[in-house]
Amino acid sequence: MDRRSTPVKKRIHIHPYALAGLVPICFFLVFYFYPLSGIFIKSFFQKGKIDLFFLDQVFASPRMLKIIWFTFWQAGLSTLLTLICALPCAFVLSHYAFKGKKIIKILASIPFVLPAIVVAVALQACFGKNGFFFGLKLEHPLALILLAHVFYNFSVMLRIITGFWSSLQGRIREAAIVLGANPWQVFLTITLPLLKPAIFAASTLVFIFCFSSFGIILILGGPGFSTIEAEIYRQAAHLFNLPLASFLSLIQIGFTFALMWIYTSFTKRAARFSPDAEQANLRKPVLLWEKMMIASVIIFIIGLCVVPLLALVMQSLTHNNQLSFIFYKALFENPSDSIFYIPPVHAIKYSFLFAGSALVIAVITGVCAAFFIRFCDRKIDNKLTSFFDPIFMLPLSTSAVTLGFGIIITLDKPPLNLRTSIFLIPIVHALVGFPFVLRSILPALRSIPEQLTDAASMLGASPLKIFKAIDLPLISKALVAGAIFAFTISLGEFGATIFTARPETPTIPVAIYRFLGQPGAMNYGQAMAISTLLMIVTAIGFILIENFRIGNSEGF
Repeated sequence: MDRRSTPVKKRIHIHPYALAGLVPICFFLVFYFYPLSGIFIKSFFQKGKIDLFFLDQVFASPRMLKIIWFTFWQAGLSTLLTLICALPCAFVLSHYAFKGKKIIKILASIPFVLPAIVVAVALQACFGKNGFFFGLKLEHPLALILLAHVFYNFSVMLRIITGFWSSLQGRIREAAIVLGANPWQVFLTITLPLLKPAIFAASTLVFIFCFSSFGIILILGGPGFSTIEAEIYRQAAHLFNLPLASFLSLIQIGFTFALMWIYTSFTKRAARFSPDAEQANLRKPVLLWEKMMIASVIIFIIGLCVVPLLALVMQSLTHNNQLSFIFYKALFENPSDSIFYIPPVHAIKYSFLFAGSALVIAVITGVCAAFFIRFCDRKIDNKLTSFFDPIFMLPLSTSAVTLGFGIIITLDKPPLNLRTSIFLIPIVHALVGFPFVLRSILPALRSIPEQLTDAASMLGASPLKIFKAIDLPLISKALVAGAIFAFTISLGEFGATIFTARPETPTIPVAIYRFLGQPGAMNYGQAMAISTLLMIVTAIGFILIENFRIGNSEGF
């Protein structure tokens, strides 16, 4: 009898970093793609068959067409005004070195990290009926909307253009001057062509933010100045017209995806020329006109970015034209002793609980995604990175209102019946904050030399030991910055929360919106007080992020 040798089965070894990719992929499939597909199904399929009755409600309605048109032109005008304000400031910050420059850049950046609802309240406090800005009143809703968008997006335009323009002040400019070109020729033939992609990329990004603006439109615009985003909320939450709300969400998704594609193409063009920031030749102001120009920029940035925030603080501390803490004390009281009244301090408590939970979820998924992308970079194929990296950034190009609406209409049946679950809010917040965590960690992870981890592996270190001994210590600062990002974004998230928050578990932005919707000086004052607290927390978070991001130019 012949004995045949049984073949030895080969063990398939899957690297832990490859398995780590399953965490963000599954997270996205369940909480991003499944809700968006639910919106599509809800739009076109009613009772198992295609139903397009709502198309007439959109394209045959003058009101709907007006809303769509207003969404586009207000975003375009807001972007143009932001560019006009940012370009001169970017010129000064990219060409001159002066005392207090770092503080001015931080002050200019704070508005963007503030929740949109705080921005709206700050503009109301500064230019509303009881405004503090030297008696200047801007009571027209459109003027307030445009000003709020400039205030909110100024730092985005400024940081992108300043960062790129600073790098153009090196050897190329000096070579052109040596060859006899005057400053105007240098600008037209060298600086402007190289700067165009950065300008277009920044403008596209600002347009996206203005196009999908929700909290600002909802509070400052009123019913007469509605956008697609605000109308989605109105149709779903107030009129219960889910098919129409779903179709408007599809329109929103289509346009934002197209805009993100345009933004990506501009960033790729900007990346073709990679200027070296170390070559930047910043000069100190010597001439009088240079000093006056710098002083004008400083005054403008303080006036635009700081004065509205100071007005917000002053409104929260003023009662009957006297300094008072009555609005802050009211946040902790239940004057009617009603069991149905939710004191604002509970909203603060729930916001911090949700933000802490969202931080944990976003950090876990973000770390797994970062290690998975780096593993694809080094061990598998760059094509996988080119596929998954943009996929993981999709929440940035998707309206928060659309995300919240999609989750509400899809995650309502077992085994994913989360519509009434308290865990739904941190999950949604983690989804919104996840891209920021990924973009904070990934550049730090990619900067770790491959030879270092390969040497440790050859010496017998397991992937877990390499992670603990090498990777984790080297990305710790970026990890902390990403965690703070996730926490502060969760605190201020409003668009998705207004759909997912339960009445007994409000967050700070929801509480602010409720206060503003109720008459009375006490309600308005409490809205100012709780907005001030949220502003302080997010501003502190941004300053901490800036400290932890030192040397990390690729991060957000």
